[in-house]
Amino acid sequence: MKISIERGALLKAVAQAQSVVERRNTIPILANVLIEADAESVTLRATDLDIEVIDSVPAQIERAGATTVAAVLLHEIVRKLPDGALVELEDDGASGRMTVRAGRSNFSLTTLPREDFPVMASPDYTTHFAASAGVLRRLFEKTRFAISTEETRYYLNGVYMHLADGPEGRVLRCVATDGHRLAQVDAPIPEGAEGMPGVIVPRKTVGELRKLLEQDDVEIAVSVSETKLRFATPEITLTSKVIDGTFPDYTRVIPTANTRRLELDAGEFARAVDRVATVSSERSRAVKMALDEDRLVLSVNAPDSGAAEEELAVAYGDEPLEIGFNAKYLQEIAGQVDRENAVFLFNGSGDPTLMREGDDTSAVYVVMPMRV
Repeated sequence: MKISIERGALLKAVAQAQSVVERRNTIPILANVLIEADAESVTLRATDLDIEVIDSVPAQIERAGATTVAAVLLHEIVRKLPDGALVELEDDGASGRMTVRAGRSNFSLTTLPREDFPVMASPDYTTHFAASAGVLRRLFEKTRFAISTEETRYYLNGVYMHLADGPEGRVLRCVATDGHRLAQVDAPIPEGAEGMPGVIVPRKTVGELRKLLEQDDVEIAVSVSETKLRFATPEITLTSKVIDGTFPDYTRVIPTANTRRLELDAGEFARAVDRVATVSSERSRAVKMALDEDRLVLSVNAPDSGAAEEELAVAYGDEPLEIGFNAKYLQEIAGQVDRENAVFLFNGSGDPTLMREGDDTSAVYVVMPMRV
């Protein structure tokens, strides 16, 4: 194999590959990226046996062939090469080495046989549809912060993508929760998605997806089966196993009778929470919200470090209320608001609180209170 690739294009592909491979694994080939060159194109393939990413890269191909090389090492080399450099990759197939050349730089890297590289089996996908990157990004980006990191409840370690009944009919919905907060975001059902099985998209896959969804107007081809799902652009294909488990009935924890309504500037609120939380103890991170007529007082009282208080002008006309929350949860939920105002709906100081963006019901967040 002998190919020449522009450094920027190669860097983007190798960056995606090295983020998929497992740093700590007992199978050496899984640390490698498979580079395949045929007469037409060059593809880079990486996998950790749960996720597989294939990236097509424009290149000048002098000699077709394939080899595998350490993904993280290749990424470090390409990252340190000068912008605009033309990178030449050459492998003779016999020496067990691949040469990387760019300008006066010359590297010789150990390779492993391409025959040892595992290829993820492709299942029979039952559902195929296309959605814009902007729509998919909104669904996953606004829910990913609530994914649980608790390994014992593994079925919460991802985003539940499924079809559901929304306020105005059937929707494509993504939900994530860790038991303390919940995020639910809806989008219109894309053509062809009817009948899609509900799947739990793993946390790592959600992270890798961000790289495919950077440009709003790109069409993403989505294929779903009971065990795997695939997201594809013309250049990149990301295939992932789904979490084998049952997502709980999240609708039971979304309050429907919260009537105390607070409306405020989401950005101003997040910054104020951040300021008063500076003195909170690292363990509890508790912030108290005291609500009165058009007035919100945020306060923290940490015996070890001190106290803080900040007052905000808000729109609130119900009975006075005092309620406590984890500061990090409040900031993360407020950070999801794209428009200026956030609306909080309370019931009592011990009940779950609902938050949405203005009058938009397509994104709903729930946060559990804490004692302060």
